[in-house]
Amino acid sequence: MREETATPAAPHRVAVLVLDGVLPLDLGIPAQVFIAVPGDPYEPVLCGRAVGPVPTAAGFAVTVAAGLEAVRGADTVVVPGYAPHQRELPADVLAALAEAHARGRRLVSICTGAFALAAAGILDGRRATTHWKYADELAARHPRVSVDPRVLYVDEGQVLTSAGVAAGIDLCLHLVRRDLGARTANQVARALVSAPHRDGGQAQYIKRPLTPDACGVTLAPTRAWALARLHEPLTVPRLAAHTHMAPRTFVRRFVAETGTTPLRWLLAARLDRARELLESTDLGVDHIADRCGLGSPSNLRLHFRRALGTTPTAYRAAFTPAAPPAEGRLRP
Repeated sequence: MREETATPAAPHRVAVLVLDGVLPLDLGIPAQVFIAVPGDPYEPVLCGRAVGPVPTAAGFAVTVAAGLEAVRGADTVVVPGYAPHQRELPADVLAALAEAHARGRRLVSICTGAFALAAAGILDGRRATTHWKYADELAARHPRVSVDPRVLYVDEGQVLTSAGVAAGIDLCLHLVRRDLGARTANQVARALVSAPHRDGGQAQYIKRPLTPDACGVTLAPTRAWALARLHEPLTVPRLAAHTHMAPRTFVRRFVAETGTTPLRWLLAARLDRARELLESTDLGVDHIADRCGLGSPSNLRLHFRRALGTTPTAYRAAFTPAAPPAEGRLRP
């Protein structure tokens, strides 16, 4: 039986930087997600330039309990979107963000919060995203940033950015999944009545003209059907047959609806299933590969390494109940 540690690890400090004109939903997302994690591994705090009320874009004020010292002392700093995003930010705000980055802290933006990270020089030489409406503007104002308007979020390791509004939920759940494993992230998603992992990117939300025969068609039933059969051979012709479409039509509709191809979607779903099985069962890698439809252990290891940068064995060691993350604590 594993011995209990004498002193639990300190909570992971999350500073949510509330700028003037903050978008209320963007602000509420990180606070809600991080307090919903079982075991209180995170310690979120709302901070601003100074303690006191901060006006939101909706006309009411939010009172923050800390100033910029919270940014400097945090393990993760989250910058929600704000309006107008074109304005110049105060020098002390940009300096606090740059200092946190230089000290190796994790920097996260939601929606137009990416403009603050870019203004602080944190996104230079990195791939990033923001709301699709403002992606071209971000690229034009900050040419050293590689802006991807198609995705829900971008994980560059120490720096993470999300697309507009609700994509902040996807990014915050991704952080929980990265820190504490898929099972904990799924628990939080259920508590929030949210999808643990949304299909595709924000490309699916960019307004495009629809052809008449596409109206009212959704491939969600076929995706649900496939998720129940990940252990089976699933080809594009088989998926297309389930929708009663020609394969080429099916692929075109699938990409338009999800922002990704059927085979890439299947691979992501199979890797998610593998992660859950590694966390919650004692099955060998060969059995997990078979149950997920990845065939062989070597194929599972190959895709695990490419997608997650680790091995199934190392992932299991990090995220099984015997490991520190399952105790509900993160190292600062």
